[in-house]
Amino acid sequence: MFYYGIDIGGTKCAVTAAKVVGDEITILEKESFPTPKNDPDGVLNRLYELLAPMIIKQGEGKIGISCGGPLDEETGVVLGPPNLPGWDHVEIVRFFEEKTGYKAKLLNDANASALAEWRFGAGKGTKNMVFMTFGTGLGAGLVLNGKLYSGANGNAGEVGHVRMSLSGPVHYGKKGAWESFCSGSGIADLGRELVRKKPECALLKTAGNEENITAKLIAELARKGDKDCRAIYRKSGRILGKGLAILIDVLNPETVVIGGVYMRSHDLLDPAMYKEIKKESLPYAAGVCRIKPALLSENIGDYAAISAAMEAE
Repeated sequence: MFYYGIDIGGTKCAVTAAKVVGDEITILEKESFPTPKNDPDGVLNRLYELLAPMIIKQGEGKIGISCGGPLDEETGVVLGPPNLPGWDHVEIVRFFEEKTGYKAKLLNDANASALAEWRFGAGKGTKNMVFMTFGTGLGAGLVLNGKLYSGANGNAGEVGHVRMSLSGPVHYGKKGAWESFCSGSGIADLGRELVRKKPECALLKTAGNEENITAKLIAELARKGDKDCRAIYRKSGRILGKGLAILIDVLNPETVVIGGVYMRSHDLLDPAMYKEIKKESLPYAAGVCRIKPALLSENIGDYAAISAAMEAE
């Protein structure tokens, strides 16, 4: 049995063929292309053009589709993700099943990534695990009692919209949403807030203008000792810990795996994060929970889509 993964993102799409034996995955082929704007039909046709020769070469299999929400995992329909303009009510599972004759499964990218880290990465061997993206946005995937928990229609784990503060950048249409502090775009927005209040700061001098401010640049300056940039990551870590304390108390996971910015900059986030968890979470829940950076790194999109394929029935 072969598995075919389709990873759909706002900037890039990819098609992957893989073989899975036990808990080991081998990527056999991969093709990718930049995602054009407002052209779901064009993207679907291009994805099929890349998928078809892989199926001919490798053989029978199942298809997994990893895509940002909102979407309906039960019906296999993409429902207009903010990073995919024009993708309103796209019946993507039906498209690929009719084209190939093989079963396909659509998963929210956070859910698919949770399965990938649980099967092949930092969550391997656990029964209860939370995965958090901490990338462009903040989403979560939940593996509870050894199974993916998606909710009624695949939208469980949308933690990024939860309001964590009455102030802060606006994300998810809310000022102070969790994503406003704990995402690459959120940290960049905190940097822009800084330079507006303090135009003489090193961040603006280094970036040149607000558009060049990124979470990566802020991390670089923080590691060089810049107090303003260290304060931004300290604030992000504090809000991260505050939210994690809630998840730890409600879900009682063994492991929380965090990707994206946390994976690259947890040294800057951990002190404030752990301090907040200790302050806010029940000690007997926090005591059994380990916070880990994701292991699958830049390959997580491929592994996530393949993990979605493994759920196809």
